[in-house]
Amino acid sequence: MHKAKSSQKPINNGVKVPKVLIFIGHILQFFSHNLATKFAVKLFKTPIRFKTPEREKIMAKSAQKSIHHINSIQRDVMVYTYGYSKKKVLLVHGWSGRGTQLYKIADKLLENGYMTISFDAPAHGKSSGKATMMPDFIATIHQLEKKLGPFEIAIGHSLGGMAVLNAVKQNLKVKKLISIGAGDIITDIIINFIKKLKLKPVIVDKMKLFYLKKFKESIDNYSAHIAAKDVKIPTLIIHDTEDKEVAVSCAQNIRQKLINGELLITNGLGHTRILKDDQVINRVIEFIKRVPKNEII
Repeated sequence: MHKAKSSQKPINNGVKVPKVLIFIGHILQFFSHNLATKFAVKLFKTPIRFKTPEREKIMAKSAQKSIHHINSIQRDVMVYTYGYSKKKVLLVHGWSGRGTQLYKIADKLLENGYMTISFDAPAHGKSSGKATMMPDFIATIHQLEKKLGPFEIAIGHSLGGMAVLNAVKQNLKVKKLISIGAGDIITDIIINFIKKLKLKPVIVDKMKLFYLKKFKESIDNYSAHIAAKDVKIPTLIIHDTEDKEVAVSCAQNIRQKLINGELLITNGLGHTRILKDDQVINRVIEFIKRVPKNEII
């Protein structure tokens, strides 16, 4: 296999990897690339469970909470039903996030006559499991659509944005889609992850081969710009120029593949503060409430 090369600028100043993990990775890599690959794969699919911040607790307490078993992946997930309306919006958090992470967007949606359905993804928050990947997010989305839908709108942040794009590609029925701070090419995500672990580039190729054997297809098939080619509905892509976790070029790549897309680039909001910015949220609401020209009487 050829050595993997990233098509986007390396991200070195986002979330820091603990030095002990880098040390363990180096030791394993010295003795065996295969052992180092198994270690990297385990870390790559294991999110960090952070405590719910105070700012999210109002939504966490106010929402109706229920456990739903996701049959296809045999996991139990915590679901948050926030507000009541015939107009339902699905919210999907990112890696190491929570179902209440998009609370400020949820509050604004309630003010405008919508209710929200969100969930702690598998291995996140109060859901079961220790490890997960994007296909588990997608499986959860599809089952919740059957049980709690239909949804009018889907909004995803980071990995959640990638998952929503892929879910729509796989026939999630929504009228509009909003993606915030989403990544794009899976190989690039793995490359950046391996750089943070300070492992050799060969581990990238070995990880890709591992997932090829596991999923019987290239993991790059889940890349956001590939999913975007099959997304026909109005889609708003939002990203910040100072996002330290995901390069803004990802948003530009995704937008280029959309048939009916818009791009909002912000500055100075980073990867998560963008979820709480009033101007961003107002743009989200305007996009959702906008009536298509061909529907104006």
